[in-house]
Amino acid sequence: MHGKKIALLLALALVAFGAGTATAQKYGGVLKSVQRGNPPSLSIHEEATFNTNWPMSSQYNNLVYFHPLKPIESLDTVIPELAESWSWSSDNKSLTFKLHRGVKWHDGKPFTAKDVKHTFDVVRGTSKARLKLNPRRLWYGNVQDITTNGDYEVTFRLGRPQPSLVALLASGYSPVYPAHVKPQDLRTTELGTGPFVLTEYKRDQIIKVRKFKDYFVKGRPYLDGIDYIIIRKKGTRIAAMISGQVDLNQPTETDEQVYKQLKDIKEMDFNKTYLASNVNIIINNKQPPFNNPKLRRAVNMAINRYDYVKAVQPGYLVGGFLPPTPHGSWGIPADKLRSIPGYRDESVDKEAARKLMRELGYGPDNRFKVTVSSRSTANYVDAATWALGELKQIYIDAELEIVESGNWFGKVARRDFSIALNATGAGVDDPDVTFVENFTCGSQRNYSDYCNPEVQKRFEEQSMMTDQKARLAVVQEIEQQLVEDVARVSLGFRVNYNARRSFVKGIIGHNTNYSWARMQEVWLDK
Repeated sequence: MHGKKIALLLALALVAFGAGTATAQKYGGVLKSVQRGNPPSLSIHEEATFNTNWPMSSQYNNLVYFHPLKPIESLDTVIPELAESWSWSSDNKSLTFKLHRGVKWHDGKPFTAKDVKHTFDVVRGTSKARLKLNPRRLWYGNVQDITTNGDYEVTFRLGRPQPSLVALLASGYSPVYPAHVKPQDLRTTELGTGPFVLTEYKRDQIIKVRKFKDYFVKGRPYLDGIDYIIIRKKGTRIAAMISGQVDLNQPTETDEQVYKQLKDIKEMDFNKTYLASNVNIIINNKQPPFNNPKLRRAVNMAINRYDYVKAVQPGYLVGGFLPPTPHGSWGIPADKLRSIPGYRDESVDKEAARKLMRELGYGPDNRFKVTVSSRSTANYVDAATWALGELKQIYIDAELEIVESGNWFGKVARRDFSIALNATGAGVDDPDVTFVENFTCGSQRNYSDYCNPEVQKRFEEQSMMTDQKARLAVVQEIEQQLVEDVARVSLGFRVNYNARRSFVKGIIGHNTNYSWARMQEVWLDK
């Protein structure tokens, strides 16, 4: 379908939702949200944490965005924001956006195509202006040029077809920045086109945003403002939800254990989602003896994922590297996983693992010793401690190394580990993010240093496919290959119940953490 028709239909769908509840919607009030820590900076493009994305998304817009009220994100749920419409060229190598007129930045200057080109040239690393940190540069590696046609049309020219580019641009990590402001200045302040304006930020206390009166979407936002209340201790955050000090929990905060504490409160509402956030074990492929694939396969089959989601993280979802359908858009479904080594009956897999260990010369009287590294946060340590017991059953005696959080990411980036307990979030539930960031040869986030050139060719193959049903089949074949190659050892996907007071309307949690924080549809029924 032509992009303009897609945009029109999706826009009408959003309007229709609003029309269905228009008599109930109310203007005014300040929403109080949990904010679990200080943002490392205020620049969404430079960070990889929702501690920045959650409070700052309300001040920006994207070209396109995922429908705020549809929990499973996909190409079918993308709606226009700063773009009025979009369309592909006949060879699927040029993506053109027609832009809204009359949009203003918070300082009153007009938004134009120049701002779009500036933003994504900066992110691609082709501009003289630079980001201090640029975690998503790889997302746009296929973009060869960005051109403008007047003030209200912009075209992304690609080296090869890539339908997922629309989904990448819809991520909450893809806001448009102003061309008239230096990127480094946006680390400490904001200047967006979004429904709210930053008015106050006190570290360890509060981030306040208030309604932008010249917002280009008629009738939005409903709220007068939002207070993001910074509460660093988890127990205190839970108490704040119970007491009513806050109205809305931050993404990932309402896991199974927190849900049990909140579920009987009469004034609470929830929607359950499985996040594109994967707990996994990374194995250093280049460090002997783990450069031997037999040892890696033995570790993979030693781990009983189904026991993990019962004993360690109740409510988590067993999966590969992409959330399994229908909880995500791409992953291998649960029934098919059961035939893959590492996901089979425990007795079958553990015996196969012990057989491999014996072939490598290990056994009851010659046990393999290794250090398992873990970040110091409780969820990491709990999972790592449990994994030690699994490894012990295949002649591996492991010692736990606990690493302070501030040193963790540097350690894994240096590959200073043998085996480590890890967690991986995806900015978009799409193979072009998960595959490229985590399993491409030489990628910074490919902590295991897995490298299979033949599989990497298939990354590009699936990326170019315009038939999304056919693409799904290829993606699941690739995912199975990654599992069997032990690119990582996936344990499970996080569950979140997305807690809010019952008077908070117009918001629903998604299967990623990052693309439902615009807040323009939120209103308070009180």
